[in-house]
Amino acid sequence: MPMYLGAKKMAFLGLLLAISVVLVILSGVFEFNTIFLLAGASFCIGIAIRECGIRLGLGFFIGSSILSFFMASNKFYCITFSAMGLYILINEFAWEKLSKIRNRNLILWVIKYSIFNIIYLPSVIIMPHLFYQGTIRREIWALVILGGQIALFIFDKAYDYFQTYVWGKFRRRFHIFN
Repeated sequence: MPMYLGAKKMAFLGLLLAISVVLVILSGVFEFNTIFLLAGASFCIGIAIRECGIRLGLGFFIGSSILSFFMASNKFYCITFSAMGLYILINEFAWEKLSKIRNRNLILWVIKYSIFNIIYLPSVIIMPHLFYQGTIRREIWALVILGGQIALFIFDKAYDYFQTYVWGKFRRRFHIFN
């Protein structure tokens, strides 16, 4: 690999890291858009993985999680961002590893929901009042868990759309790694 390509990747990842951390910080400023901004910040992890590989993407994930923890005032948003980013990191890794399997979509969805529930269900059990402020009955537990599954589906579809259409257009327009 030519030397300038490595420098170009590092510069790109540095700018992407700045965007990601700014989005996490803004999620604490504009609280009406918190989930949208945190999702956008975590989408940057997916961009880093797809453009620079899984190793640099992992480094990007670790760096953006640590830097956002130090820079953002709301630490809960940093944890949420890191959980979303971890989901994207594992999703991209699974996609890459399953690339040679013909019917990988079913396996990938099983992996996606497994990863999500490994992250989500302990949060619901340990800190239920983050998800629902009232008295928690069985019906409420069921709704919170079902709502999380629906939210995962929406998040995943939004991520796929973002990578395919939004980032695809920006990537072609800016000629980043051609």
